[in-house]
Amino acid sequence: MNEDKEEVDMPMRLYGRTNVAEFLGDFMVYRGLNPCDSRLPQLNELLVQAGLDTGRMPRKHELDYARLVAALLRHARRLDVPRSELRRLIFIGDTRLSDVGAFQNLCQVGGWQGLVFIGGENRQPVLLTIEQTSIGYPLYLANRWVLLEEFERRRQELGFAMDETTAVVLDLDKTTLGARGRNAPVIDRVRVQAVRQTVAGLLGESFDPAAFQTAYSRLDQPEFHFFTADNQDYLAYICLVLGSGYLPLDNLLNRLQSGEMHTFDQFIAEVEANQSRLPEALRAIHAEIYTNVQRGDPTPFKAFRRNEYRLTAGQMGCLPDDSPVSTILTEEIVITQEVREMALEWKNQGALLFGLSDKPDEASLPTPELARQGWQPLHRTITHSVGQGR
Repeated sequence: MNEDKEEVDMPMRLYGRTNVAEFLGDFMVYRGLNPCDSRLPQLNELLVQAGLDTGRMPRKHELDYARLVAALLRHARRLDVPRSELRRLIFIGDTRLSDVGAFQNLCQVGGWQGLVFIGGENRQPVLLTIEQTSIGYPLYLANRWVLLEEFERRRQELGFAMDETTAVVLDLDKTTLGARGRNAPVIDRVRVQAVRQTVAGLLGESFDPAAFQTAYSRLDQPEFHFFTADNQDYLAYICLVLGSGYLPLDNLLNRLQSGEMHTFDQFIAEVEANQSRLPEALRAIHAEIYTNVQRGDPTPFKAFRRNEYRLTAGQMGCLPDDSPVSTILTEEIVITQEVREMALEWKNQGALLFGLSDKPDEASLPTPELARQGWQPLHRTITHSVGQGR
């Protein structure tokens, strides 16, 4: 079912400064699945409790990931309401494939009823589309974040309770922070800047900015996901190797298109076998990344991700409060006011709120040294809240 809602297109407004912890506290996990709230079990304990392999971290699309998150939700609920049992799930995200998949898996392993809202913004007429997920629960697709209000009205009409037996999962990246279609380009720009800064720092005077941008832009495309696995760590490493003069971009593209080169694992194994062709200054960082890849670490390029954290946190709340909203949206990473308002309302009604992010821990949490200097995890970093709120 489709519904046009042209009257909800209103000007963006600034709603002061806050952080995501205002409504989540530390009920937040990043890619490493180690909850930020120290009262909750850490990943290894969760894996043991679930009878899963402690040497492997599940990814978001997998049922085992849902099993661990469902366990965290139950643990978190018992901390606040010891005698309550979760029966329902609401999932707020921005990506139909990964977020709806995670929602369905959570409902399946938790035995919960559910509703899922996937938001974004575009230049089309305001539209809310209501479909059914493959497990039969309503899926709300919105091209304006302000349509969360309509989603809330529908929830009430359905009689879907919002109380201590309901868990609300908020996707962090491009949903709660840096809303897709509105503020997400700042997140993407910071990530590219982190890749560039890391590669430039390692290559030194031999860094060629134009060649880097050409390689990054060409390989950061869906047609090469078979090679990069859509993994920014892999892409950053590939750009580093190309920038070192190990081989020309055209040579790599020819090998990819001919089928001679199939995967990133094949690529890094080849570099390992021929590491003498790398500049001596890069051999240590190659060895570190290669070792991490062999361990199955999906975030092997730690230096890049630590730069990403510093640049991301530095791009939050960095502008004066009297800056034009349009400037804040294009230069800062901000909180999505519509998500904030609804989260606070649902929290006041007794629901459990919990945040999920697939951003690596190294790109989301300060190092101990930075923490001593006052840097905060991304969900605790103060920034502006912007939206079409009430």
